[in-house]
Amino acid sequence: MTGPGPRVAVAMSGGVDSSLAAALLVRTGVEAFGITLRLRPDGPALPGRGDTDVEAAGAAAGRLGIPHHVVDAREAFDRHVLRPAWEEYDRGRTPNPCVLCNREVKFGVLWEHARRLGAERLATGHYARIERAADGRPVLRRGRDRRKDQSYFLSGLSDEQLARIVLPLGDLTKDEARARARELGLPNADRPGSRDACFGTLDGSFAEALRARFGGAARGGRVVDRSGAELGRHDGLHRFTVGQRQGLGIARGARAYVLALDGASGDVVIGTWDELLCGGVEATLVRWHEPPAAWPARLEAQTRYRQPVVAAEVTGAGGGRLDVRFGERVAGVAPGQAIVFYDGERVVGGGWIDALRR
Repeated sequence: MTGPGPRVAVAMSGGVDSSLAAALLVRTGVEAFGITLRLRPDGPALPGRGDTDVEAAGAAAGRLGIPHHVVDAREAFDRHVLRPAWEEYDRGRTPNPCVLCNREVKFGVLWEHARRLGAERLATGHYARIERAADGRPVLRRGRDRRKDQSYFLSGLSDEQLARIVLPLGDLTKDEARARARELGLPNADRPGSRDACFGTLDGSFAEALRARFGGAARGGRVVDRSGAELGRHDGLHRFTVGQRQGLGIARGARAYVLALDGASGDVVIGTWDELLCGGVEATLVRWHEPPAAWPARLEAQTRYRQPVVAAEVTGAGGGRLDVRFGERVAGVAPGQAIVFYDGERVVGGGWIDALRR
């Protein structure tokens, strides 16, 4: 199908969102084709999802009458996403593989294949928006549906990557997207969402599956309180994350939460809800999309996907380090997760959380 404008590759995951993105582009007359990454080992479809992701993407492309290409990215997925995720767990950190996957695989590996197939732009089903600044630079903004907004996952992309992205769903809500997909007769209109489906064949605990996959050691150690008093033992540091309440194996008479993981000693530190709350973080900068004009910068910060933003005062500490002070104490903040900075709807920067400030 040919038409005005650039030739656009659509990253089709098999879910309804990316399929609708393709459909909306086709309806505008854009020359589009689908491209799907094969990320998981071959096997049956995941429970409740019907056919496999590759088959579902192909069926949607067929319904739209556009070509569909499949790229075997399993080796790149292992190297850029799964192995680094295991290394983070092994260090006592909580990884964010989706942020890595977007930067290195979906907008890296997939784009290179799409470019060789003649694509000039890359469309996805993310709920976020791209606008242009006065100087023509791309500006990443939140999606209109704040419940589904996925700008957090795109915060690590470079300006070059953002400049070639097309995001057809940025102004839709999830409910509107489902309704549009049904109206257009897409075969996967009611299929479950595809987020995290790429990890679906790693049965059980994601961290434990990664340990087995890469032959890592399960590092046991102590369970201690904040004073260092031993309360028990555990059989694997990778099985815990900051904020966790279930599966601690410790009876204290009150709810206990994981406060910290010591990658050097293997200690798991637990405590009360009040002790879990932190007032800020130390972070390593990934990039500023819009560098602050003055320090300290007063922004909003988000430390996990779907966690509400909080007011934050950000100071550059040199060497790509950031000191972040929250306007209120926040729970469940974990080293290894992404921290994203907003000015209203605009994404202005992001980094990786290294340490908590209680």
